[in-house]
Amino acid sequence: MKAHAPVLQATTLQAPILLTGFAPFGGESDNPSWDAVRRLDGAVIAGADGREHRVVARCLPVAFGQCLSQLNEAIESLQPALVLCVGQAGGRSQLSLERIAINVDDARIADNRGAQPIDEPVVADGPAAYFTDLPIKAMLAALRAAGIPAEVSQTAGTYVCNHVFYGLMHALRGHDGVRGGFIHIPYAPAQAARHAGAPSLAIDTVVHGLRVALETALTTQVDRRIAGGAEH
Repeated sequence: MKAHAPVLQATTLQAPILLTGFAPFGGESDNPSWDAVRRLDGAVIAGADGREHRVVARCLPVAFGQCLSQLNEAIESLQPALVLCVGQAGGRSQLSLERIAINVDDARIADNRGAQPIDEPVVADGPAAYFTDLPIKAMLAALRAAGIPAEVSQTAGTYVCNHVFYGLMHALRGHDGVRGGFIHIPYAPAQAARHAGAPSLAIDTVVHGLRVALETALTTQVDRRIAGGAEH
């Protein structure tokens, strides 16, 4: 009797994950946010009930306004299940899970196009702030369990990172069921070598941390209630 070839089950991918990083800025030749994010482009991550989502990576310009135009275009074209934006925060020592984005641009330095807005809203007549709807406490616990230094941050600053975070949450109001948030990461070691005393985190560690964060966000509907606040 002739043996039959096994029937292969086709994998049906769900809506993608949009993962963004940034171009270099502030005189740096690299940006670890994009160096880490692009390594996850095309990765498949299991969500609830084993449903799989492919990561689509995008690099955003460090430019007020332009970054949101590109982010919004990506959201509209991809119709993602989840959006996580990642940015560099030189001087921080851990992955910082951002809790809140505020409606203000107050740039200490100019962006890559020379713009330097001061005390201007991200969105005119928008609410004062948006909170992330990602399960950041569950993500915090998962990252620490994986041996990755992490914290909940109460401020994303007032530069382009906060601009993107606020603009993201504002845009997602019209996309029911799509959650979004922002993570800041430290300098890469090569960058920290040029900034005496600055902490750093290896890109490989950041990549692993982002994967853990995405897996947790996809599989956690109700966030954990654990301490993650700060005294100052």
